[in-house]
Amino acid sequence: MRHEIVLGAERRRRWSDEAKLEILGEVGVDGWTVSDVARHHDLTRQHVYQWRRELRRKGLWPDPGGATFLPVEMAAVPEETVRVEAGAARRAEIAVILRNGRELRCEPGIEEAMLTRLIRAVETA
Repeated sequence: MRHEIVLGAERRRRWSDEAKLEILGEVGVDGWTVSDVARHHDLTRQHVYQWRRELRRKGLWPDPGGATFLPVEMAAVPEETVRVEAGAARRAEIAVILRNGRELRCEPGIEEAMLTRLIRAVETA
């Protein structure tokens, strides 16, 4: 159990939007939860959730309701890696790396609605 004695005036910290965004960006990286991030920065979990709502209202935090589409650049594949042995199954896959550092891999034929739902789930987890 943790006890803290505050002498004099209790501190009230002020956080800039940039600092809040940096702290919120830590959620999900290396498996950190909201509780882990809050504990690390000596905050309550409620602060983190409140900051998310505040920054969404300001348009600084991504809205989980809307999908964000980014340009994709296809890299050239060396001819050596294209060779497939006879009878071997060839499996293609798409990798999407999100802002929080998480990676989502899926089949190229996935429906757009399903991909959107998966991205939302991974970003908000």
